[in-house]
Amino acid sequence: MHAANPRRGYILGLSAYIIWGLFPLYFKAIQSVPAVEIIVHRVLWSALFGSVLLLFWKHPGWWRELRDNPGRLGILALSGTLIAGNWLTYVWAVNNDRMLEASLGYYINPLINVLLGMLLLGERLRRLQWVAVALAAAGVAQQVWQVGSLPWVSLVLALTFGFYGLIRKKAPVAALPGLVMETWMLVPLALGWLALHPSVESVQPAFYTSSQALWLIAAGPVTLVPLVCFNAAARHLPYTTLGFLQYVAPTLVLLEAILLFGEHLSSSTLIAFMFIWGGLALYSVDIWLKLRQKP
Repeated sequence: MHAANPRRGYILGLSAYIIWGLFPLYFKAIQSVPAVEIIVHRVLWSALFGSVLLLFWKHPGWWRELRDNPGRLGILALSGTLIAGNWLTYVWAVNNDRMLEASLGYYINPLINVLLGMLLLGERLRRLQWVAVALAAAGVAQQVWQVGSLPWVSLVLALTFGFYGLIRKKAPVAALPGLVMETWMLVPLALGWLALHPSVESVQPAFYTSSQALWLIAAGPVTLVPLVCFNAAARHLPYTTLGFLQYVAPTLVLLEAILLFGEHLSSSTLIAFMFIWGGLALYSVDIWLKLRQKP
């Protein structure tokens, strides 16, 4: 196990969240393909590209370790199920004009991460971090009160990704081998779905002469790169810090929803987001001050 490197973790985490923030542009390009079908292809192409990546990016002994510790396979099966549920909800939300709700889900997620970090990992917050969390919580609470009920898309996204990150932080499996095993465990389900739906467009040979096919195949690398960055970042940063970095992605999604895809931003939502941005700014200042103290 390598020693934690907060600066590397910060760069890796930011990279992951910027890529995730640009995901709606990708999913809008394949909007004509149903959400479940997109996820099936994400699983298949991620498994394939991940395996190719493993050939070049050596992780000696990873398979033997997994074989000798079958319990770790169970952990990866659970994390794989969580990430598949998260993908499905997100793609459905983007392609059904619920991007603001998806954005709110990823704003709630850092609060879930902070709670999980405190309750399950024994992490403690510094004073400035408490103020940041309180500001963000006030923003989310105001948004929930304004909507009148807890938006299910937001909650599902926040909880599935929160628990996914927690499991991967604690699982003694390197980022890439763990990710490849997660996707391979989902492959039988993906192939089963295609077998049960032989009439879908992406099963037809003619489909693979179209540009849509290239977009679907790209789901492999598009999925793998940010997840590898995220899983590696989780090894170098406290889980609460990783959670707050996540505000980068929904802010990008929010801007795309309003500026590119014409979703309406009410004044109450704007107030909620301003609280959240204030919390993010404070948390970032705290992290920066902490990093400066390091020799």
